[in-house]
Amino acid sequence: MISAVKYIVLIAALFFSGSIFGQKVNEPKNNPKEWSEKTEPFRIAGNLYYVGTYDLSSYLIVTNNGNILINTGLANSLPIIKENIKKLGFDYKAIKILLITQAHFDHLGAMADIKAETGAKLYIDEKDAAALISGGKSDYEMGKYGITFKPVKSNRLLKNNEKITLGNTTLTMLHQPGHTKGSCSFIFNTNDGKKTYRVLIANLPSIIIDRKFSEVKDYPGIQNDYAKTFQAMKKIDFDLWVASHASQFNLHEKRKSGAAYNPNAFADKATYFKNIKDLENIFLKKIKQ
Repeated sequence: MISAVKYIVLIAALFFSGSIFGQKVNEPKNNPKEWSEKTEPFRIAGNLYYVGTYDLSSYLIVTNNGNILINTGLANSLPIIKENIKKLGFDYKAIKILLITQAHFDHLGAMADIKAETGAKLYIDEKDAAALISGGKSDYEMGKYGITFKPVKSNRLLKNNEKITLGNTTLTMLHQPGHTKGSCSFIFNTNDGKKTYRVLIANLPSIIIDRKFSEVKDYPGIQNDYAKTFQAMKKIDFDLWVASHASQFNLHEKRKSGAAYNPNAFADKATYFKNIKDLENIFLKKIKQ
């Protein structure tokens, strides 16, 4: 039998969820134009494809039992993602699992609509669950803008190193908090018939606050989380890598429109480790201030 206290908590949670889902979404404006521009979809390596906008990365992983979509960009990314999937010859409705690398409006603005249209299940890092249900309103920094994306409920909460399997593909979620409480990366093996690649879909731990870490009352463990994430990301072993933003891995320098299939274009480990080091230096400088 449920206790009186738990019953009250449950009713309060349901009331909060219902009130949030009925409120207006105010997605921040004046975003970089590259976030909403179309770009050519293409095969990255094996069963991994790029289907996002010019700068907001969305990744389609095609399996023998349906497909996985990682990140959905802004709300206006929806038609671009659908068109890109179709251009590649895949069925939009074949998406079975939805994943995100972070709970910010520029990476899941179209998530609620895609979830509703495809019937796919949404799996997220458990630490970002509250942010998704609140439409971003509970985020320690972006919450100042209110509800920035349609609230969406997850179907499965993931912990660090948990596996996500669909058909012949298994991904591992890497819990890497700081940017959001549930920021994460994904790593998996893909084969193109000639070679097997270990691919990292990285969420780089950039810092988005001007105030001191000690002033972030809604996220008291933020400094420690960032420190652990930097250490973890420096130890990842991979062959190829991409990221939540195309600009973070120099996509449009590495691949021009119409270019032939070339997985090795994304084997630039030096840029990955330089990015991590540069971001860590910003973090260390902020601590000293």
